[in-house]
Amino acid sequence: MPNPCFSPAIAVAAIMAAVLCASPDAHAELGGTMPSQADSTLAAPQTLLNGALRLRTLTDAGNTTINEYATNTGQIIAYTWQGPTMPDLRALLGKYADSYRTGAAASAPDGNLHASRVVRPDVIVESGGPMRGYVGRAWLPAALPPGVTASDFR
Repeated sequence: MPNPCFSPAIAVAAIMAAVLCASPDAHAELGGTMPSQADSTLAAPQTLLNGALRLRTLTDAGNTTINEYATNTGQIIAYTWQGPTMPDLRALLGKYADSYRTGAAASAPDGNLHASRVVRPDVIVESGGPMRGYVGRAWLPAALPPGVTASDFR
């Protein structure tokens, strides 16, 4: 007997909306290259710290604001986020996602369900906040330009 609460048409519409809202070119990934300014569909990055960093702000499909930090050569070295939903960390971390998951699995649970900090040699990820108030940041410690520290990623 079909479920009266499930409609295939609604399911297809929801999937299509999610696909349309999530732009695959909206951001690159940690360690990747910031898309060029020639792409007029993307916001132009701001220059910070006397040209040492470029910052581009995006909003994902869950209405979370994501700040993408890149060196002056375009290498993405950090992300920060704040919003009602967690961003897709696998997409943001890219090739560093497995290192993050390994670090998260190895860290001893301290009973705090609302905050985590994973420190690995290649990537550091901090995440926390109450439901619908997620905040966090991830960065590549070895890739920080001279004069740039983790406190610059807000």
